[in-house]
Amino acid sequence: MKISNNTLKWLMRFYPPLFFQRIWVKHISEDFKTIEVKVSKSLLNKNYNGTIFGGTIFSAADPFYSIMFWQHFRHKSFKVLGWLKSADIQYKKPGNTNLTLIFTLTDEDVNEAEQALNTIGKFSKAYPVEARNTKGELCAMIYTEVWMRKISPEQHSQAGF
Repeated sequence: MKISNNTLKWLMRFYPPLFFQRIWVKHISEDFKTIEVKVSKSLLNKNYNGTIFGGTIFSAADPFYSIMFWQHFRHKSFKVLGWLKSADIQYKKPGNTNLTLIFTLTDEDVNEAEQALNTIGKFSKAYPVEARNTKGELCAMIYTEVWMRKISPEQHSQAGF
């Protein structure tokens, strides 16, 4: 089903694995090529050092590139299955404050994926995202590898909402 960027934003805000870790989707662009996420430091996601738990930062980076591609293609009536295939996180400094992550796809990224899906039926690529504190300092660098494959009409019910 095609949904609007605003509907997706609100669905993601209250998705329990994100909500209970205080991961809040602040903005999704109309074309699904940019998503801004805030991780609020709270009692629910602090580690024993009083900083944001690394698993929360990792969770904040997990679903978004796959979702961006999925929704972008869904709005073009091009159906895919997509997952996070792998991820690598490098912690640069403690998350002592709220963190912001901004996910961005370019037209070239989308065209590359669409070409691969149309020619070989699948696509895989890693995309970087930075987790920055309220001062703009880099706290973590995350590389998330998206894996997608084109699906046939009989598989459309497997492709999410």
